[in-house]
Amino acid sequence: MSYQVNMALKPEVEAFFDPATNTISYVVKDPASKSCAVVDSVMDIDYAAGRITYDNADAIIEFIQKNELDLEWIIETHVHADHLSAAPYIQDKLGGKIGIGDQIMVVQNTFGKVFNEGTEFQRDGSQFDALFKDGDSYDVGSMRVFVIYTPGHTPACMTHVMGNAAFVGDTLFMPDGGSARADFPGGDAAMLYQSIQKILELPDDMRLFMCHDYGPNGREIRWETTVADEKAHNIHVGGGRSEEEFVRFRTERDATLDMPKLIIPSLQVNMRAGEVPTDKDGRPMLKVPVNTL
Repeated sequence: MSYQVNMALKPEVEAFFDPATNTISYVVKDPASKSCAVVDSVMDIDYAAGRITYDNADAIIEFIQKNELDLEWIIETHVHADHLSAAPYIQDKLGGKIGIGDQIMVVQNTFGKVFNEGTEFQRDGSQFDALFKDGDSYDVGSMRVFVIYTPGHTPACMTHVMGNAAFVGDTLFMPDGGSARADFPGGDAAMLYQSIQKILELPDDMRLFMCHDYGPNGREIRWETTVADEKAHNIHVGGGRSEEEFVRFRTERDATLDMPKLIIPSLQVNMRAGEVPTDKDGRPMLKVPVNTL
């Protein structure tokens, strides 16, 4: 697949860090207009209390309104397992289309069974406004964006390339953080390695923006690096590490990891494009599958 990279196009990127989930959300502005996109928004949840709030989303909304921006797209790089999306809340306030990779249907089929969803739960991706395939493009104002299919962490992971900025979701972390786990249902370590290589084939000075950072070894939180830096210094794939070495390392490491604290509410909400499921009386309600994940 040949991708149309335009390194001369330099979008303005504003980051929003959520310390509760170590997630970074972004507002990405077309440099030639007031048009923007939101990438990987966060809806707050107090899981123990079953309470949902919107402080993170409200900060993004306030920024967009203060700068008089026009929100055109609300992008999900994948179905997150560690935080809940605020996409419909932001869309209700500001408009825009919600987009995700077209393999969302694989995720919906997999977790539709895990959560024992009935036939009323559509498994065709229809909860989203747009489903992207590898190489698809869309516009944010005059800025052409293209998407790269980068599965491995999940079947629906996509990297969105906006000029000289690429939003990689969980496929890569900062160089000292390495890469995402590949042991969720539908994950695949070999596929993750191949997806990372796609990203590392982008120009060396391509800016890469992470969805998560955990401040390894106590350093301050960071979320921006470059292809060159990842190729040289990434602790999991840098320096020419082979696929065989990566798969062995990733498999052994994943076997030691606990499930994310918010995986149960996150999957139910995010496979619905950020909508909280309801019971037969229309009340917001989440399920807890036992001995399944």
